[in-house]
Amino acid sequence: MKIWLISALLYGAAFASDFITKNEYAKMLYQNPRGIGCDKCHGSGGEGSVIAKYKEENKKTKVKEEKELVAPRINNLDLETFKKGVLGARSMMPSYFLTDEEINLLYEYVINFNKDKK
Repeated sequence: MKIWLISALLYGAAFASDFITKNEYAKMLYQNPRGIGCDKCHGSGGEGSVIAKYKEENKKTKVKEEKELVAPRINNLDLETFKKGVLGARSMMPSYFLTDEEINLLYEYVINFNKDKK
């Protein structure tokens, strides 16, 4: 009886559909890829956004100047540039520990934001 049960479970697992689609998984990665989501800085459509505004003193003129910390647009990048950005985190960009498959899914998800606008 145990053999039948195990066989049925293995057969069911082999032919069952995924719990979530690749697009749903990519959306989850975009909104929360193990920490702060991409959407928090790059916008809900990857269009980029202003993260913060601040004033900084110009060392030569001693005048305070308005500055902005800006997250760049990411929905128009090629795959290699996108990968470099995700894997080569520097400055304000956090480090994410994503697999190559996750990066590719995330890239396809972000690039699809532009398909509606063409």
